[in-house]
Amino acid sequence: MDLSLNNNLLTGAIPDVFQLLNGLNNLDMSSNNLSGQLPPSVADLLSLTTLHLQNNQLSGLLDPLQDLPLSDLNIENNLFSGPIPAKLLGIPNFRKDGNPFNTTIIPSAPALAPSPFAVAPVTVGPPTRQAGGGQPLWPGTPESSDGARSFFSAKRIIWIVIIGTVILVALGFCLLVSICLKRSKRRKDNKIVRDNTDMASKYKPKPMKPSVEGVDMEKGPKETTLKPLDRDRMKDRTMDFTTPRLHDRQDTNGKRKDASNTSFRRDHTESSSISMDDFPPPPPPPPFPLLSTQEIAKPMAAEVPSKVPRKLKTSSLKVFTIASLQQYTNSFSEDNLLGRGMLGSVYSAELPSGRLLAVKKLDGSSSTHWNDDDFHDLVSSICQIRHDNIVELVGYCAEHGQYLLIYEYCKNGTLYDALHVDKEMHQKLSWNVRVRIALGAARALEYLHEACQPPIMHQNFKSANILLDNELKPRVSDSGLARLLPSATQSSAPSLPAQGYSAPEFELGTYTYQSDLYSFGVVMLELLTGRKSCDRSLPRGEQFLVRWAVPRLHDIDALSRMVDPSLNGMYPAKSLSRFADIISSCIMREPEFRPPISEIVQELLQML
Repeated sequence: MDLSLNNNLLTGAIPDVFQLLNGLNNLDMSSNNLSGQLPPSVADLLSLTTLHLQNNQLSGLLDPLQDLPLSDLNIENNLFSGPIPAKLLGIPNFRKDGNPFNTTIIPSAPALAPSPFAVAPVTVGPPTRQAGGGQPLWPGTPESSDGARSFFSAKRIIWIVIIGTVILVALGFCLLVSICLKRSKRRKDNKIVRDNTDMASKYKPKPMKPSVEGVDMEKGPKETTLKPLDRDRMKDRTMDFTTPRLHDRQDTNGKRKDASNTSFRRDHTESSSISMDDFPPPPPPPPFPLLSTQEIAKPMAAEVPSKVPRKLKTSSLKVFTIASLQQYTNSFSEDNLLGRGMLGSVYSAELPSGRLLAVKKLDGSSSTHWNDDDFHDLVSSICQIRHDNIVELVGYCAEHGQYLLIYEYCKNGTLYDALHVDKEMHQKLSWNVRVRIALGAARALEYLHEACQPPIMHQNFKSANILLDNELKPRVSDSGLARLLPSATQSSAPSLPAQGYSAPEFELGTYTYQSDLYSFGVVMLELLTGRKSCDRSLPRGEQFLVRWAVPRLHDIDALSRMVDPSLNGMYPAKSLSRFADIISSCIMREPEFRPPISEIVQELLQML
């Protein structure tokens, strides 16, 4: 009896359903996406002579197969581990390449010497427990092992209950203290408000002449808390919030010098924050014609941020117009097209001075639900990102519902082109250059993850988003644009999974900082092998780079064969091994097992 299930895109673990298939002779489940360990019921296939399981993701040991009458066994390109049973080595046609087997012979553990304090032979196990009748069960008695295990399980549960109770009590105490502090603060604030109201009701302003400049309040009673109202200051604030667009202030902003990231963050926060202490409650109506309540409320309302665009202090950015960008890019012609990505197209632009820039024109799918305020917020956050290995934003444009970002231009294109398209650039990528590119890209991620406040996830890290400058130094692009990307649950998000850069958790709708690290590991694999992350022109088992490379990273012979042939063996063997170890740690399937990016930076530094 034969059963053939090969090339059917089957996924998941093999079910444990072979108990009743004793007459099965040939079983073929190759070239699927099966994972997990072999089910125990495989050992019941006592008539099985041919078993093909190659090109899957099966893992674990081969022990269930050792007693079968096999004459043909193929388990290539899986994740089986551990020592190979000796009985399987005698199979006439046994193919096992592409698995991380441990071929070393595990020595048997030496016998433990009896403890000098033991009064009887002791078995290795936990301490004893009391029997139900009150008699102690010493080690060596039939029930000692199960009793000890049950004792420690009960003890562990008791400790868990105690610790959980302590934690709950502590949390309840903290919550109670917080509520008490909030109530105390609220009562204090209410008291201050009542005091100010009482003082304001006692205030009677003296007669004064009508004035259009402002209200003179300095001559009021000393006990009042009202401050003079600075009309010039109010006018400036009103102008700040009523300015319609950022590019209307281009000339003013152009005269300011660029500040550091810290000062920019502080200034931007101050420009959008509200301090209501600067505005006293309005006085009671005076007998003479003063400023009306509506007139006083207008500048106060201007202080409250609403849907009016905020004033961005981005002095280092230039505001471009659509007309000027059309002139610089030859009306966004195909000759100026540098590439197309998930967020839109990128064009080269040449200024009248001869300087080259890269213009990213955001497409409709990424900016349909945006308005000018949303785009200004995005620009405000991107312009704070400053690092030697990150492409710098030099300007922007927001006109007629179109949004464009203008970056510095990198002459040598992308790392993807250098590895897979431009043969001349490919020859310049020596081993040391590739290590330096990996280090620079890692430093960019380290800056985004650990230096920026709040931390930034890239979410679109790939070789096509790593540019190379004149000195082949990497410059990561699309940093800070994660909010424009479609979510993992949307059907319009084919990018990372289809290109082979996505971490396993991304397909489940989860993305973390360690997901960026997985994508970085795929880029390192491209640098190591010269292969694309996903190449449909290759055989089925080699199309996805990670799946093909994982079983070979820990085999020194297979590792040397998977290195980019253009290097012609010009690399230190020790450096190659360490490079492979770093890749293995980055592309671990479980995100919690991947190290922080700062550790990867230190590992790469030691290779130079």
